[in-house]
Amino acid sequence: MATSTTPGVARNEGNGDRPKPVPGIGLVKGLLVTLRTMLKRSVTQQYPHVKPDLPPRTRGVIALKQENCTVCYKCSRECPDWCIYIDAHKETHEPAGGGKGRSVKVLDRFDIDFELCMYCGICIEACPFDALFWSPEFEYSEHRIEDLLHDRDRLQEWTYAVPPPPPLRLPLRRPPLPSPRPWPRPRRPWRRHPLRRLKPLRRLPLRERMWR
Repeated sequence: MATSTTPGVARNEGNGDRPKPVPGIGLVKGLLVTLRTMLKRSVTQQYPHVKPDLPPRTRGVIALKQENCTVCYKCSRECPDWCIYIDAHKETHEPAGGGKGRSVKVLDRFDIDFELCMYCGICIEACPFDALFWSPEFEYSEHRIEDLLHDRDRLQEWTYAVPPPPPLRLPLRRPPLPSPRPWPRPRRPWRRHPLRRLKPLRRLPLRERMWR
């Protein structure tokens, strides 16, 4: 005799109370999931005819603004994949009014190998002069993997797609906190100095000291 406490599952008393599944219950559960999904509205986007609405902080591709780069090599040192290659040379500019010349680094090469990049954003955070930005562009796939090495001119083109920064949020003025209610100061019992409690020793006569 088979008994069951769970709907859809029969329990066999002679086989150590192991649940015995009813044949076809899995198929019925799968069809219920299918019917539940069929009643929902489709959210498929017709890409590439309809562009997706990406959030403003999308990590698409890294853009370079060459005017802000001072060739400090900080981004290439902090990169965990070593996919940033920078070359530069020094030039000495003579001042117009005379004096000692000023040495300036001139950027010759700035390449990012997106074959190795893992889009962690450490180089953007480490740049102290805001020369690197996140661009929401993501359509830069190539047929050859060697073409994923972007030079500084191509990285400069991605800056035109960088969205403007969001407006600053003014700090909300908090309502003034109510003044704290002064707590009653506990009254301490008046205490004497411990030395004042001592009474001066009374010198006993010789007869009383002998008896003691």
